[in-house]
Amino acid sequence: MVIGPFINAGAVLFGGLIGALLSQRLPERIRVSMTSIFGLASLGIGLLLVIKCANMPVMVLATLVGALIGEVCFLEKGINSAVSRVQKRMLKPGKSNQHENFIQSFVAIIVLFCASGTGIFGSMHEGMTGDPTILIAKSFLDFFTAMIFARSLGFAVCAISIPMLVIQLSLAFCAFLILPLTTPAMMADFTAVGGLLLLATGLRICGIKMFAVVNMLPALLLAMPLSAVWTAFFA
Repeated sequence: MVIGPFINAGAVLFGGLIGALLSQRLPERIRVSMTSIFGLASLGIGLLLVIKCANMPVMVLATLVGALIGEVCFLEKGINSAVSRVQKRMLKPGKSNQHENFIQSFVAIIVLFCASGTGIFGSMHEGMTGDPTILIAKSFLDFFTAMIFARSLGFAVCAISIPMLVIQLSLAFCAFLILPLTTPAMMADFTAVGGLLLLATGLRICGIKMFAVVNMLPALLLAMPLSAVWTAFFA
């Protein structure tokens, strides 16, 4: 029984509720300062996961090839284009600028919560290992993030918890199905690649380096097959 997706969805739900209720009492400086803290936390989690690597060449190769595939397929650009199309369809002529800003912000945070590298990796990690700590750590970040966004978007932020829960449960279930095919070394390399993605996410949040994290997601699919091949022929 996975619990991480439920905790994460609950964090967004209650964070949105509290943020909407206290919207007039949350100063802007909190939003600015907390963003850097979110990035720092992602960096710390990423470092802890990277050091679990079993085969360093596998981690490096999976990340390089995965990022290359993502760049060739324009994954991040494709998602951004899809978001833009959804925003345009939701916007109707004659609506105010305030309504347009609301729709644009709302669609953006749906992508932020539901398609983040941390959430995807955390769900797959729990499905294969039963360890919910990554999603629990993400829940703390998402709680405050939802609270901050609800300051301007209100209770609508709470609704994002539903699709996020469905997506994370689906990923965890799919990962559980391939669990019998894995080895400890494959799990360690998969975890290390996920750690690199979290490092990239943290650097991006902090504004240090704008990595195209979505383009790096194919690395998660390559980590285990490459680990199995490396172990069979080189280890």
